[in-house]
Amino acid sequence: MFCLPKSQRKSKISSSRRLGLKIRLLATAAQMLQEEKQQKLKEREATLDEKVPPLNLSGLSLQELQDLCKDLHHRIDVVDEERYDLDLKVSKNEKEIEDLKLKITEIQSKFKKPHLKRVRISAEDMLNVLLGSRQKEAIDFKANLKTVKKEEEKKEEVTDWRKNVEAMSGMEGRKKLFDASGN
Repeated sequence: MFCLPKSQRKSKISSSRRLGLKIRLLATAAQMLQEEKQQKLKEREATLDEKVPPLNLSGLSLQELQDLCKDLHHRIDVVDEERYDLDLKVSKNEKEIEDLKLKITEIQSKFKKPHLKRVRISAEDMLNVLLGSRQKEAIDFKANLKTVKKEEEKKEEVTDWRKNVEAMSGMEGRKKLFDASGN
């Protein structure tokens, strides 16, 4: 079966139907969000009613009001301590999560090559390490190298410089230098 690219395929749903479905989905999602908000508000009110009973301040004496205030301050302190403890636990857990994420990325990433120290090793030792016991005979690498003979430099005889100056003076001396360098 011949398949067309995605851009050339005709959709099975018309554009007006697709638009209608999108509108209905968005309306349903908005309604669900509204219901979720109402649910959270109800849960919050129920929790507050459970934790904090309604105050009845009418008909209380000054001493009873002071005791009530002290009791409320004590409750506030307890709640603040609990909140502080929970904040510490959350921050500790977040730090641990970050550390674990870093470990995961380190494990997944490529390892850096360690800086290796230069070690002097002979060719025979290197072959023994690489090939192990299979290499029985020693290979002489220097035997395969070409030998190069160095030409010895011509050493000029050391003579009296005064004789040399007299011989080289004038045009004849320059001609001798020219002839000597040409050979």
